[in-house]
Amino acid sequence: MTSREFFHKFNSTYIWGNILAIVIIVLLLAIGVRYGLDFYTHHGESIVVPDVIHKQYDEAVDIMDKVGLTIEVTDTGYVKSLPPDCILEQSPAGGKRIKSTHVIYVTINAASAPTLIIPDIIDNNSLREAQAQLLSMGFKVGEPEYIPGEKDWIYGILVNGRHVQAGDRVPADAAIVLQVGDGTRELTDTAGLNEPEYEEVEVVEKLPEYDEEYEYVEVPVDENGNEIKEDKKQSGSGVPGQTPQDGLPADPSAPKTTE
Repeated sequence: MTSREFFHKFNSTYIWGNILAIVIIVLLLAIGVRYGLDFYTHHGESIVVPDVIHKQYDEAVDIMDKVGLTIEVTDTGYVKSLPPDCILEQSPAGGKRIKSTHVIYVTINAASAPTLIIPDIIDNNSLREAQAQLLSMGFKVGEPEYIPGEKDWIYGILVNGRHVQAGDRVPADAAIVLQVGDGTRELTDTAGLNEPEYEEVEVVEKLPEYDEEYEYVEVPVDENGNEIKEDKKQSGSGVPGQTPQDGLPADPSAPKTTE
C-alpha cells in the first residue's frame, strides 16, 4: 500500500465518524458521572438533625419523617424515672447537619430493668475480687455487711434483703450487699460452729439372774494356798462322839463307842 492510498483511507468519512462518536460518548460519560454523583450523594444538601431525646419513639419517628430522615433503634437501656419507649440517646446528636440519606440511631428505654446473673463468688472470693467482678458485669455494689468469719471473705449475697445464690437472676439496678467476714474467726476456728449436743443417760448395770442356787463349801488351804487333803484313816479317827467332818451330823448307822 502506497502512502497516497493510506492517507486517502485515513481521510474517509467512516473513520472520522467513528472517532467523533467515541469522543461524544466519553464526554457524555464524564458529564453523567460528574452530575450523577452529586445527585446521588445530595452534594451541597444538608439537614439539621432534630433533638428527640426523652421523646417517645413514635413521636420521634414522625419528627424525623417530616425532615426526611430515617430513625433506627440499635439498643435499649433502663432509667427508672423515665417511661418505656422513651429515647435515651441518639446519634448523630441534635443540631448537627447531615444529608438526607443518613440514618439516625437511637437507644430507647426498656419497660423493666434488665436482669443479670449472680456469679459464683460466695465462699470463693475475697471482698476486693468480688467487688471488681460485680462492677465489671454491671452490678451496683452497696456497702458490705460484716459478719463473724475470716477477714474480707465472702459468705453470702443479699439483694433487697433476701439471700441469693450463684446463677440467680437479679435486676441490674438492684444494690448488691456482700456478707463479709470481720476477722473474728479464722477458717480453722470451729468455736463458733454448731456442735451436736448429747444427753447424759445414767446406765444401770443389771446382774444376770440365775434359776438355780449353788452352795459354796470352804476348802482348807495351807500357807502356800494349796488344798489340804486328809487321808481316810485320819478322817475316820477323831474325838469320841465327833463326826468325821466337823459341822455335819453323825451317821446314825455308825457304831457308838463306849468307855
